[in-house]
Amino acid sequence: MLMVRLFRLLAHVPLRWMQRVGALLGWLVWLCSSAYRRRFEEHASAAGFTPSQYRPARAAIGTMVAELPWLWLRPEGRGVLHLVQWDGVEHFESALDAGKGVILALPHMGCWEMIGQSLAERYGATRGPLVALYRPARKPWLRPLIASSRDRPGLKAVPTSVSGVRSLIRVLRGGGYTAILPDQVPPDGQGVWAPFFGRPAYTMTLLPRLAQQSGAQVLLCWCERLPGSKGYVMRFEPLGGTELQDASTTPEASAAAVNAGMERLIRRSPGQYLWSYARYKQPAGEA
Repeated sequence: MLMVRLFRLLAHVPLRWMQRVGALLGWLVWLCSSAYRRRFEEHASAAGFTPSQYRPARAAIGTMVAELPWLWLRPEGRGVLHLVQWDGVEHFESALDAGKGVILALPHMGCWEMIGQSLAERYGATRGPLVALYRPARKPWLRPLIASSRDRPGLKAVPTSVSGVRSLIRVLRGGGYTAILPDQVPPDGQGVWAPFFGRPAYTMTLLPRLAQQSGAQVLLCWCERLPGSKGYVMRFEPLGGTELQDASTTPEASAAAVNAGMERLIRRSPGQYLWSYARYKQPAGEA
C-alpha cells in the first residue's frame, strides 16, 4: 500500500530532520482544524495551564507522528541507546534486583514509543523482554507497520484478552516487567470514574489489578523529548503510596492514585502532553 511504502521510505530520513518537519506539521494541523484546536485548548486550560505553558504541545503532536517511521522501520542494526539519557533508572533496576515485577505507567506524553525500544535494547538480553499487551490496529494499512515495531529483540507482545492478562501476571510474578498507558480510555466495563485534573475521567482498572495480583512495583515513566533534536531522557520514579498493592483498596481509589501520578508528570512538562486525546470521552453504556 502507498502509506506503507511511504513509511518505509521515510524511515531512511535522519530522525532530526523528521522531527523538524513534524513540528511544522503539528502547527499546520493546529491552524487548519478548529475542532482539534478547540478540544486541545479546552483540555489544557481546564487542567489549569496557560497558553504559554502548553504552546509547545502544538508542535509536539506533529513531532511524535513524524518520529514513527524511523522508530518503527529504521534499517536493521541501528539502535537507539545513543539518543537516550537515563534519569532515575536505579528505581527500575533495584525493583528487578529484588525479584519484583515492575509495571511502568506511561502517560500520553513525550515519545512513549521510544520507551519500549530503549528498554529492550538496554535490558532485553540480561533482564528478559518487555512484555506488553497488544491489540492490532483497526486500520488495515497500519497493522504491518505497528507489528514490525513490536517484533524486535527484547520485546514481546501478548493479546489483549483474558489469556494475555494471565500471561502478563505470570511474567510479573516471575520478576519481569511491562508498560501500560493508564490514561488511555478503556472499553466499557473495564474502568471506573476517577478525577483527572479535577474532572471525571473513565479510568482503567487493569493496572491496579495487575499490581495487586502480582505484587509488582509501579513506577511512573516517560520519555522526554529534548529541544533542538538533541535526543531523549528516560525518566523513572515511584508512583508512591500503597494503594495499588492493597487488595482492600477500592477500584475508584486505585484509579485516582494512578491519575494523580499521571498529573504529577504532566504538570512538569505540559508542553509534551497529548492534549488532543479524548481523555474525557464516555464509553458507550457508561452513565
